[in-house]
Amino acid sequence: MTANTIRKKFLDFFASKKHTVVPSDSLVPKGDPTVLFTTAGMQQFKRQFLGNIDEFTRAASSQKCLRTDDLNEVGKTDFHHTFFEMLGNFSFGDYFKKEAIAWAWEFLTKEMKIPQDRLWVSVYQEDAEAEEIWLKDIGIARDKLIRLGDKSNFWPANAKEQGPNGPCGPCSEIFYDYGVNEHCTNKNCNPDCDCGRFSEIWNLVFTQYNRKEGGVLEPLPNKNIDTGMGLERLVAVVQGKKNNFETDLFAPIIETINGTLDPSNQKFSLSEKRIIADHLRAIVFGISDGVIPSNEGRGYVIKKLIIDITDIASRVSQSQPVIYRLVPSVVRAMQGPYPELQVKMHDTADIVESAEKAYIKVKKERLPELKRKLKENEKAATALGQIMFRYRDTYGLTIKTIYEALNEVRIDEKIGADAEEAYKKLMEQQQKQSRASSKMTGDVFTDAELDLDVPKTKFTGYDKTDDTGKILKLYIGDNAVKEANKDDQVKVILDQTPFYAEAGGQVGDTGMLTGPQGKIGIADTQKRDDIFIHLGTVESGKIKTGEIVHAVFDK
Repeated sequence: MTANTIRKKFLDFFASKKHTVVPSDSLVPKGDPTVLFTTAGMQQFKRQFLGNIDEFTRAASSQKCLRTDDLNEVGKTDFHHTFFEMLGNFSFGDYFKKEAIAWAWEFLTKEMKIPQDRLWVSVYQEDAEAEEIWLKDIGIARDKLIRLGDKSNFWPANAKEQGPNGPCGPCSEIFYDYGVNEHCTNKNCNPDCDCGRFSEIWNLVFTQYNRKEGGVLEPLPNKNIDTGMGLERLVAVVQGKKNNFETDLFAPIIETINGTLDPSNQKFSLSEKRIIADHLRAIVFGISDGVIPSNEGRGYVIKKLIIDITDIASRVSQSQPVIYRLVPSVVRAMQGPYPELQVKMHDTADIVESAEKAYIKVKKERLPELKRKLKENEKAATALGQIMFRYRDTYGLTIKTIYEALNEVRIDEKIGADAEEAYKKLMEQQQKQSRASSKMTGDVFTDAELDLDVPKTKFTGYDKTDDTGKILKLYIGDNAVKEANKDDQVKVILDQTPFYAEAGGQVGDTGMLTGPQGKIGIADTQKRDDIFIHLGTVESGKIKTGEIVHAVFDK
């Protein structure tokens, strides 16, 4: 069964269960500047999950996703990827656990014909309802069901203790058992073991609570279902492969890598070939969705992926780009469900070639200079760390190239280790500064972080439709300011407000804040740790912190 067939069977199955099949969203989330890329199937349904039900209450999709969290694991494991597709079915206040579990089991065992005795499940340790459904309704053997805690089987992980506030709930995961791993030393090996015997193929999230300050879980009036199943992992199971890279999603790309870059099968390790194939898929889909390699944000991610595999491919050609020649292999493998790849193929290859040429030029110019500076400072660990950081951060040389240069100039082992530590500290500091200045948090349900050093907001909206409040904080973007003028987009925090903040499936209030010198039209109200944030635009005059404003929400 091909990957294209499996994808279609999934969507057809849930269409038969009265789900609206929704096309994949772009890798660049529409209208959501707070996240770098689309990282999950539920992301395009943010409005529905927050209670804004439009045309449907059930949906299914195969969503293009891009994540960089596990970048260092790609190629080393059987199943980590940067780009992947997430199959998902969703309920917005419609069906709940019983149907979600039953349909997941039906799809895997009847549509995919996966033997039942190969499947295990996990439930959240306090979710007796899900456990009973699995044991009594589905009839799964008790010894194939395990209970897991807040880290593994609650979404978001550890949300009860650590937050964030907002929608959350227990999970139930379905695992495929590849059979006993003879190298595993765990006598009680189960899906919680990381020996590689078990592959998690489907996660069913039961969004049934609204977390409030102090870890209080308040039941949501409308409970939701959010499931996610990695297409690559499912295809591996159905096609009888233990490694995702051996499926028909990757095999044509790796065959082209062998034929184009490594006909003798001696230049690259298997891990390096998998890294090239993985990154190339992310690059092609990213560029096709409008992300151009650059030095910032999404463009930086795509540029880094191109540079990393250009560095690997430099063993074939140190002076000419070669990666761009692999672009058609991704298009051939994926154009069935994504025909736009074919339309944009030549432009995509040109962009990749241009980025390759730029990096090859930088490496040719900067590498001799780097080696010379490392040699000149071979006894000064701190200086070496600073040099490594500058050539990584400013000039964009890969850390692999920098370490190779460090080894080539034969730095003392102890000094080299200290230099590496100094380099890592500088990188961590730079990454913290970058995160602090970014508006993208990666959190689907929140805006960018604000410096909220104010008391909790007193909510008066249960009794009043309008009230007065003092402006405690005023922001333009995420920068605290003392004053805002006409047309400024602002975030306002009052000591008290009648505006209801988005939570528990209810949309945030809109309305007007009127001060002594100006007015703000409020388009939304959000909440962070019981601090209400009014988002809007100064419509006339000016507004200052410390002023008393008249707050009226749209009834």
